[in-house]
Amino acid sequence: MNKRVASLALLVSFGFAQSVLPFCGFYVAKGDAKIFNKASQVALVRDGDRTVMTMANDFKGNPKEFAVVVPVPTVLRKGQIHIAEKALLDHLDAYSAPRLVEYFDENPCSSIVNAPVPVAVMEAASTNIDAQSLRKSRGVTIEAQYTVGEYDILILSAKESSGLEIWLRENGYKIPSGASGVLDSYIRQNMKFFVARVNIKEQTKLGFNYLRPIQVAYESPKFMLPIRLGTVNASGPQDLLIYALTRKGRVETTNYRTVKLPSDVEIPVYIKERFPSFYRDMFASQVRKEEMSAVFLEYAWDMGWCDPCAADPLSPQELRQLGVFWVGGSQNETSRGIMPQQGNDVFITRLHVRYDRAHFPEDLVFQMTGDKESFQARYVLRHPWTGSDDCEMADTYRESVRTRREKEAKTLASLTGWSLAEIRKTAKLGDSVATPASQSKDKAWWEKIWQ
Repeated sequence: MNKRVASLALLVSFGFAQSVLPFCGFYVAKGDAKIFNKASQVALVRDGDRTVMTMANDFKGNPKEFAVVVPVPTVLRKGQIHIAEKALLDHLDAYSAPRLVEYFDENPCSSIVNAPVPVAVMEAASTNIDAQSLRKSRGVTIEAQYTVGEYDILILSAKESSGLEIWLRENGYKIPSGASGVLDSYIRQNMKFFVARVNIKEQTKLGFNYLRPIQVAYESPKFMLPIRLGTVNASGPQDLLIYALTRKGRVETTNYRTVKLPSDVEIPVYIKERFPSFYRDMFASQVRKEEMSAVFLEYAWDMGWCDPCAADPLSPQELRQLGVFWVGGSQNETSRGIMPQQGNDVFITRLHVRYDRAHFPEDLVFQMTGDKESFQARYVLRHPWTGSDDCEMADTYRESVRTRREKEAKTLASLTGWSLAEIRKTAKLGDSVATPASQSKDKAWWEKIWQ
């Protein structure tokens, strides 16, 4: 996962994901390896009943020990499974990331006062199953078996959770305790299980030394992500980033509140060097405020543009690779000089959820809305003017800056829970805005008349 992104938001595990693949399942390891699914990302393309999910993961360790189990609504054919490039999710994350924007105050003595203009923007951030194992199916049916890229993939169906657990263990998978009840709920919904593990021989042949994102395409009236399996072997709360791309507008959860994060607030300029820690603590504060029972909106925008841009919008070719099937721009088209318009009626919603088993007992259920109002988690730094010009407006301005800096400090304390005294100390609020000695307020009033 992109380190910058990780510093701003922990990605979660739940179904299908990206650079932090949102696997909607739990990780399972062979042998005694301890694997915790702590952070993941999911790119979720939706139009009608058609869905394309891109799952990435932040797994650290020997790829021989990696495997993932994800509930899926239907048996997937080989052509419905694809291996994507990590750069796609990195770009999507960078484009939608929470951002910091700087403004520089104008000279208050200038006859022309222009509206502030942003001058800088920053991103916040195998072995095959043998015949004996197949005979010991325990009520488990292998509906399909493929090798796609560097992954060996099974599509399983099961009659009961205990049989599925036994089957997985007999075939070398380490299943976390407590999985049975969650597995049973998916079996009762007639869902299938997508099981993927790394084929080391194929990975070596392809030349990759990291796990690439997995993509799946399917049709289902259910617009949801199964996050409950991801809590079974979690060592604590997990963070999940969801990038939903639709034609119509913003995506929101229907069974949990969707809450906009505080945005467009002014904070002390020293946060420029501490944005990751600020954002982590601000987000944690909002999670506490909502008692870990909400999904947070970080970004909602038409993909055709951005203002300000943390990164360029994705190209039509990149959108197609993510599974945005209604966008033009195939390799064949571009080779013939056909360049479709960027964006192509694509609206992106970035959701961030921190969840655990106690506070999120249900899978995430989504709905598409017609709301195309733009939103971004955006935080503002306003640098004071420090010139030496003297005029009546300059004195008024300098006093307003003192008031503003105090307000910024209180806002920062309120958003993060940080000590106001420490914020004031770091922001040097004991210092006044620079005032040249020739303009000292200690001058007698008449001394300024004939200057």
